[in-house]
Amino acid sequence: MAMTAFPDGAAAAGRRQARIMRVVNVPMRAALSLPFPTPLSANLMLISYTGVKSGKAYRQPVSYARDGETLLTPGGGNWTRNLGGHREVRLRLRGRGVPAHADLVSDQAEVERLLGVIAVGNPRAMRYIPIPRRADGRLEPDALAAAIAHGFRIVRWHLHDQHA
Repeated sequence: MAMTAFPDGAAAAGRRQARIMRVVNVPMRAALSLPFPTPLSANLMLISYTGVKSGKAYRQPVSYARDGETLLTPGGGNWTRNLGGHREVRLRLRGRGVPAHADLVSDQAEVERLLGVIAVGNPRAMRYIPIPRRADGRLEPDALAAAIAHGFRIVRWHLHDQHA
């Protein structure tokens, strides 16, 4: 569950969170790799992909929420750079291996809409998104625009096995 640095003083918090995630991700990878669903796998999955430049294999635990036949993951770390061009990745979803590809959503209105879907489907995922909200509960538009400018995206996963 990688995080990119956000503007307006959130960089230190992002770095702290990244250090914590590096430690936490080790047992999370093991738990999410199990061949059966676990309580963790209701809101977390493991993505396996190959680095575009390095050719190195990576496994990254990420949160997700369903949106119809796709899955949504908030993302802003370097790992999202390896998902472009409809490259196939492997998801470990509720104990099953599922091939998929990702679209990176950066349109501000669509990101805001999809964050609403994530907030309903996986409210815990929202605590890792340090974008302030207005009094009416909506995301602060300037802060969201700045986060997108700094690399924040919504990853929309298209599953190749629709029975997942």
